[in-house]
Amino acid sequence: MQIGCPREIKPQEFRVGLTPNAAREAVAHGHAVLVETGAGLGAGFDDDAYIAAGARIAASADEIFAEAELVVKVKEPLAQERRRLREGQVLFTYLNLAPDPDQTCELIDSGVTAIAYETVTDDRGGLPLLAPMSEVAGRLAPQLGAWALQKANGGRGVLMGGVPGVGPAEVLVIGGGVVGTHAARIAAGMGAHVTVLDRSLLRLRQLDETFGAAFSTRYSSEGTLAELLERADMVVGAVLIPGATAPKLVRRADLARMKPGAVLVDVAIDQGGCFETSHPTTHEDPVFSVDGIQHYCVANMPGAVPRSATLALGNATMPFLLALADKGWRQACADDPHLRAGLNVHAGHLTCYAVGLAQGIDVLSPHLALKA
Repeated sequence: MQIGCPREIKPQEFRVGLTPNAAREAVAHGHAVLVETGAGLGAGFDDDAYIAAGARIAASADEIFAEAELVVKVKEPLAQERRRLREGQVLFTYLNLAPDPDQTCELIDSGVTAIAYETVTDDRGGLPLLAPMSEVAGRLAPQLGAWALQKANGGRGVLMGGVPGVGPAEVLVIGGGVVGTHAARIAAGMGAHVTVLDRSLLRLRQLDETFGAAFSTRYSSEGTLAELLERADMVVGAVLIPGATAPKLVRRADLARMKPGAVLVDVAIDQGGCFETSHPTTHEDPVFSVDGIQHYCVANMPGAVPRSATLALGNATMPFLLALADKGWRQACADDPHLRAGLNVHAGHLTCYAVGLAQGIDVLSPHLALKA
């Protein structure tokens, strides 16, 4: 199979969809690999590294999209990339379709088969291709929030760990999943007083048993959220519903009870954000203020550490990439129900129920899509 990897064109996105190691594995499996020139530079991989792995270097993205049977990326295709997709081609990347009806419609119209990293599952109920980026984003969130808390950046001027005689920052993490757990660990390690909110008592027990007194846990309710928002210097939004639009847990009216200069870090922004006042920002211009509250809402947070993020993502995607290339997407999805859960669009049809519910679009069963 011809596997193609274009350079990412989303602003300040420095990751790359295919590492030289993954290219080497694909070539060893008998596949041809085509990488756009300069695609890996942001993550520290030059063209020579791909050539040494057995890949060819393409002069442009046009060449990649024209020749590749399987296109591998990191972020969702932007409009100019979507225009290059075609019927019969397979796209393997993060899509985050639920809050993006324009992308959904254009992928459907293109006839492409699109498999989304974020809805591939595993036998433990996890999301193995989302998890590594959730780990990275969770660990970044307190670090970036601490930067936004600095007075020169519009924040309250609070030090995460405090100093002797001065208390630490109060950090609220909404959601105890992968992002929330990693955010809480790092914030606590920075010396902050951290509270994690979740509606799963089982998850709260797991966190308590694993981390003990490192941070506090509370059951999430309207009253508890309101209480903790009043105390918080930083709030990390870490709530995920797989494939669906993130729920709006903090409303604009809630900002009035927060401390002026407090920071909201919305890690769920790729799925529409879990704060009502959120909108996507970039690494170049990451923060905006609403009613005196700082919002950090960069839609590709792991892109800030592209070397680490690319290697982590490549480790997770490689087995699925090889299955798609070795077997073809139909057989690979037929053999693996977890990969089949990643099928979001096929041949003019939406095949992800969560996206269909969010956008009011009819959905073709993935089982039927395998036969279409």
